[in-house]
Amino acid sequence: MRRVSIIIVTYNSESCVGDLLDSLVGSGADTIVVVDNGSTDSTIEVVESREGVRLVRSTNVGYSGGINQGVRAAPDADAYLVLNPDLTAGRDLVAELAKTLDEPGVGMTVPRVVDDDGRRQNSLRREPSILRAIGLNWTGIGLFSEYVAGDEAYATARDADWALGAALMFSRACYQAIGPWDESFFLYSEETDFCLRARDAGWRTRYVPTAVVTHAGGGSGRSDTTHVMQAVNRVRLYARRHSRSAGYVYWAVNVLSELSWVARGRRESRAAVRGLLRPETRPSQLGCSRSLIPR
Repeated sequence: MRRVSIIIVTYNSESCVGDLLDSLVGSGADTIVVVDNGSTDSTIEVVESREGVRLVRSTNVGYSGGINQGVRAAPDADAYLVLNPDLTAGRDLVAELAKTLDEPGVGMTVPRVVDDDGRRQNSLRREPSILRAIGLNWTGIGLFSEYVAGDEAYATARDADWALGAALMFSRACYQAIGPWDESFFLYSEETDFCLRARDAGWRTRYVPTAVVTHAGGGSGRSDTTHVMQAVNRVRLYARRHSRSAGYVYWAVNVLSELSWVARGRRESRAAVRGLLRPETRPSQLGCSRSLIPR
């Protein structure tokens, strides 16, 4: 029987983390670790009001940094389940994910993600590529779509290139083999990097439809800053894994994609275009303000 530690990284999550912790009562996890990234609301008070939860107080070191702190806080675990604070856990979530983690070559397992009305969210992804960055996800064609969509794709267990990091279990063996989560991303693309590094090393990411989490939405919210982080880190991840020339092409495609969203009225995309074109305007947490192509 695997010893599972649940890791929850919070940042001003008072409105939702209590519901998640309540849903984890009787989950079968050995420990629940909440790493708080310097919340200024009542998140810490909510966490401390629940029994059996280990709180790690931190400055804001980002999502990857929080996960790595959670791993260090539970050194006796041999599997870790990362959960966003704006989730609630379904019955047998831990057991179903841990059971599949015992299959040969599986280093990570991910659940079905549904919204408050029980509708499935497309949480599985294909490896980023230039063609998939063009903006043709709506076609559903794998060559052009990073999103894995369709009821059939989510009906049975399957491997995925990567999956959303909102709910993801990984084994200690996989973590030790590929190294910790990359803290340079701070927020966004860290799960893509972790899953792809695992795949490169021969570990599988396995989708488990019998394990379910409900994603209420909200969480840390969306702002100009977070959208810039998402856009810049998307390019950074691709550039690190491909040639310099391919990185420039991918960067250009993403600039054009964000410009198309500006034309459709998305305010955050204005900031993303600025961040992609002017490195000095990028959030300081990313540490990539000196070169056009972020590394």
